[in-house]
Amino acid sequence: MANWNDPKMAASGYQANAGAMDQAVDAGLRSYMLSVYNYMGSGVLLTGIVAMLAYQSGFTASLVGSPLMWVVMLSPLAFVLVLSFGINKLSTTAAQGIFWAYAGVMGLSMSTIFLAFTATSIATTFFATAAAFLGLSLYGYTTKKDLSGFGTFLIMGVVGILVAMLINMFVQSSALSLAISVIGVLLFAGLTAYDTQKIKSMYFYVRGTDFMGKSVVMGALALYLDFVNMFTFLLNLLGNRE
Repeated sequence: MANWNDPKMAASGYQANAGAMDQAVDAGLRSYMLSVYNYMGSGVLLTGIVAMLAYQSGFTASLVGSPLMWVVMLSPLAFVLVLSFGINKLSTTAAQGIFWAYAGVMGLSMSTIFLAFTATSIATTFFATAAAFLGLSLYGYTTKKDLSGFGTFLIMGVVGILVAMLINMFVQSSALSLAISVIGVLLFAGLTAYDTQKIKSMYFYVRGTDFMGKSVVMGALALYLDFVNMFTFLLNLLGNRE
């Protein structure tokens, strides 16, 4: 007959329970990350479809020189601000709806790349970005190195890039444009790994809470922005212009 006071039996039971808990956590984390990637990938797909349809329909060409161009270019920022600062007040369904609306409007904004670059270079750059993104995100997910220390540096770099882009709108320097593109690719490559690790860590704070669904949307938004910005800077760097 088993002796339930036997330390060996107690240790064995504890290890079995711990193992089951670890498996449950791993399964939950995989499901959480898969949801993030599904939303992010679907958002990129929606953006691409809307961009292509807008270009093929002639809508994009009609925007050139029109005041509506600025509305289309700047409106995605409004959606990002609503999600970023209003996420606590939004329901999960509302956050999801805003994310899809953002991806669609972003497609209208990005449709202008078809006016500037060849379709072949756009496709080539997209697949190159996708391959780089997968590798960087996998690194961020699997690495044991704490990447949180790079966060401030990367965000400051993004702010610097935005300032440089505003300046270059007036000076129109090709050298500055090249530098912005190179640094932009590197910054968003780093942010892809950093954000992936951050999203992974966030799971342990939100699991089992009502915020988990909204956390998935915010994680997808972060990776979406990393992908789209890396693609845009890489296209400016390597794309063949019309």
